[in-house]
Amino acid sequence: MRGGLFFRPIAGRGRTGDECGGRPSLHPCARARNVLRNGSRSGGERKCGRLRCNRARFERVLLYSRNRLCRPMQQRLGQSRMPGKKRPQQRKGFKTNEFIVYPAHGVGRIVSIEEEEIAGATLELFVITFEQDKMTLRVPTTKLETVGMRKLSEDKIVKKALDTLKGKARVKRTMWSRRAQEYEAKINSGDLVSIAEVVRDLYRSETQPEQSYSERQLYEAALDRMAREIAAVNKIDEESAIAKIDEVLSKSGRGARAASDSEEAQAAA
Repeated sequence: MRGGLFFRPIAGRGRTGDECGGRPSLHPCARARNVLRNGSRSGGERKCGRLRCNRARFERVLLYSRNRLCRPMQQRLGQSRMPGKKRPQQRKGFKTNEFIVYPAHGVGRIVSIEEEEIAGATLELFVITFEQDKMTLRVPTTKLETVGMRKLSEDKIVKKALDTLKGKARVKRTMWSRRAQEYEAKINSGDLVSIAEVVRDLYRSETQPEQSYSERQLYEAALDRMAREIAAVNKIDEESAIAKIDEVLSKSGRGARAASDSEEAQAAA
């Protein structure tokens, strides 16, 4: 063999040292192609400087190199050229561009239904936006019952909630911290009637003593949740919904009583 060496591919190296006079060698793919292109038709060996190259060995090198170096690129190109999969428009009774109620955040809108791979598993997700909070939420379609996501309330539920505002406030004689926890639980329940009860109990007219800071925070949170859902159901803006709620509260027993007290005080003065 005149001291020649057969070429052996080294894993992890694109270039190897050359035994032919110390010149830099070609990439295995390029050298294999040159040998196959210039090799004899009889399939014999061809002398490459001082290196005697075996045709069958370089065929294996070429096949190995193509599989390792070229196939990943072909797969990436093939994936980029594949037509996009059509996204579903409806799942579990919910469809895109539909307003829904997420108990912990209120009224949101489903913008799309997507599939994502998380920890090796493919999950189908509702992509929900809350425009006023500037927040986007992704909810698995299999977790709807767990999180309590629901459709908007029907007209009869809205009417019942407005009638609840007309009732008498039911304030328990307990510590404020415990009542605050109960109010917060009602707000996060997502039930429109329960939220209306919080608005009714914490409502204060202009003539009544002012609310504390924590009472005001809970009242505004409950009023905001209720107004958003009424606005979405009746297809009006939120300001009109708040005005409608204030009108009902002012005509309620508590508001009427406060108005009559103020009139009596003015007459006495």
